[in-house]
Amino acid sequence: MDINLSKAQYSEMYKEASKGTKWWVTIPKAFLFGGLICVIGQSLMDMYLYLGLSKDNASMSVSITLIFLSAFLTGLGWYDRIAKHAGAGTLVPITGFANSVAAPALEFKTEGYILGLGAKIFIISGPVILYGTLASVLYGLIYYLFLR
Repeated sequence: MDINLSKAQYSEMYKEASKGTKWWVTIPKAFLFGGLICVIGQSLMDMYLYLGLSKDNASMSVSITLIFLSAFLTGLGWYDRIAKHAGAGTLVPITGFANSVAAPALEFKTEGYILGLGAKIFIISGPVILYGTLASVLYGLIYYLFLR
């Protein structure tokens, strides 16, 4: 399909598609929602420590709980509703990552377990895992060869 647009038409399309946001509203909301997620994480940490878990086990339990809650809320369709208001505040690393894994799995579940769920579950987070792993190997080699 060949689309011929003049510079004026393209400029108009660009202006329409890139309307600015109300940053004075979105930034505080992201800060508050992200802070709330962190407060929930700290509350879970305090609860697990109170229940007698060691600091390492409590930290692991907080991570597992936040991952579970994010995936559960994604499955119910609530995480996306929260993210519409919270914006980047829901991208606090562990909760946002859990959502990015769970969301494609739900989206493609109608295609079956192998071609849908299995193939698409890491569609968003896969590149993060891949490049994060490659970067850590590269940094490890640099450290081992030059900095130790």
